[in-house]
Amino acid sequence: MGHSRAEGSTRRGFVAGAAAVGGAAALGVGAEALPAAAAAPGAVDAPRGKPSVAVLGGGVAGLTAAHELVERGFAVTVYERRALGGKARSMDVPNSAKGNRRPLPGEHGFRFIPGIYHNLPDTMRRIPFPGNANGVWDNLIAPREMSFARTGREDIRLPIPWPGHDPEKLTLDDIRRALAALVDTATNLPAHEAAYFVNRALVFFTSCDERRNDDWESTPWWEFTRAEQMSKDYQRILVIGVTRNIVATKAEEASTRTVGTLGEAFVLNALGQGADGPPDRILNAPTNEAWIDPWVTHLKSLGVEFRIGWTVRELAFGDGRITKTVVEDPDGVRRDITADHYVQAMPVEHARRTWSAAMKAADPQLARCDKLETDWMTGIQFYLTERPPVVKGHFNLIDSPWSLTGIAQAGHWPERDFPADYGDGVAVECLSVDISEWDKPGILYGKTAKQCTREEVAKEVWAQLKAALNDTGKTVLSDSKLHSWFLDPGVDGLGTPNPTNEDQLLIHPVGTFHNRPSAATKIPNLFLSGDYVSVDIDLATMEGANASARQAVNALLKQVGSAHAPCTVTPLYRVPEVEALKRHDRTRYRLGLRNALDLG
Repeated sequence: MGHSRAEGSTRRGFVAGAAAVGGAAALGVGAEALPAAAAAPGAVDAPRGKPSVAVLGGGVAGLTAAHELVERGFAVTVYERRALGGKARSMDVPNSAKGNRRPLPGEHGFRFIPGIYHNLPDTMRRIPFPGNANGVWDNLIAPREMSFARTGREDIRLPIPWPGHDPEKLTLDDIRRALAALVDTATNLPAHEAAYFVNRALVFFTSCDERRNDDWESTPWWEFTRAEQMSKDYQRILVIGVTRNIVATKAEEASTRTVGTLGEAFVLNALGQGADGPPDRILNAPTNEAWIDPWVTHLKSLGVEFRIGWTVRELAFGDGRITKTVVEDPDGVRRDITADHYVQAMPVEHARRTWSAAMKAADPQLARCDKLETDWMTGIQFYLTERPPVVKGHFNLIDSPWSLTGIAQAGHWPERDFPADYGDGVAVECLSVDISEWDKPGILYGKTAKQCTREEVAKEVWAQLKAALNDTGKTVLSDSKLHSWFLDPGVDGLGTPNPTNEDQLLIHPVGTFHNRPSAATKIPNLFLSGDYVSVDIDLATMEGANASARQAVNALLKQVGSAHAPCTVTPLYRVPEVEALKRHDRTRYRLGLRNALDLG
């Protein structure tokens, strides 16, 4: 279900033409209808040559919206409270640089751009990067393998084959361990359980959309897979481990629709069906260097203006429209900004604070956003003085109390000499780890992550890493090789009664699908963009943020009757052969019958 290259060529042709005409001078907020002398104190005004759009938020959603809008002749200003790139950005570790080196690279969490993504890669191809024919997209590389790291048992090491794949070189001991893990898993996972899991997957694959949106959206994945009645290996590897790897959510709570949709897409990706690339792709340098900074530079060249440190406090509403946005500038001064249109590209937990009761009454889908739930998933980086012998790709610590996943990054940055380029020249590796579970006690202090101080979180995560990776006679991590660590500064108040997290993640308990809003609202000059907005991928992802921004721009274009071509929005791939089975299931669903493959 692709789209023609002609569409992309037309879009780039328009950009070139706009630049030639001088569109790079565009500003992004409209002036009041009053003369400048009569403008309200603190108001931000701009010339009205083009229709103006205020993009509220500078994460992936906001940058995507700005990109698509400026290409179509709008005057765009992006307002971002903290740093461009949002949760996707990398950041400097304070006071870590010595000599002419850059600071050590930190991040909210490691980047992961699978081949099931199509909209985000399309944007990346349109961001110029020196020496790259396909722009930033050429900075994506595919890890060779992944692993499920089990505590007290050999880790399951899996290659990720793909055309052109260069398998990791393995020692005899590596091969012995891999075989031991496979045999151990095979003997501990009853054959009937494996068969049942495959059957459940096929039930979902052949379920019609109506069954997915109704029955499976209201059924937790844990219940759908009958995990409670199955063995520990079934639960840990097939139900929890797989879910955490592909959906980054909790199997016990996540809706079957969400997990199944992404699971189906990843299976097809692994089979080379409808994929943009390999199932696992990461950037070949810290995120800002490889992607965000070039993107911002490109958008500035097209005329997008950025105001960093401006925090949205309120959307003023009157006569059925947004009349202004109240913001605080970097000095804490409250200002009113006005524009012809507003694209709100803020995380849902921040966006809904700015919506008044009158706005929610005008559009009930805004009120339903109060039912959307967010949770903590935050990254921590460990800088090491030696490269650890870990798998050359992502590892999932499936027995860790805090549900840890991670990757050793420096080995995937071939254009970077880590000790020469970053820090003090002593650290040679950045081990980036995501903490998915913040409410279960750990193994070192017996406290949840939220109850621990920042230092205790670092020590606890390090202990859980060693418990999973140093458990079978092979020392992967040692205290003497730990240089330093960096925990996302968006987390604050750890170890106090009221810890906070500025960058939470939308989670998907049952019913979430029905509460996600559309990009278009019933307020004609307000459009929503963000990973919580309803999109085909049905998951809080960078792809979802990108697709929602495209949908927001398309809704705006429709609202104003624009002659510009709409953004391409590519849905998840569907296998034509399976669609016939889904049509058959639709008939059964309407007759009140279960799926033909459903054994219960």
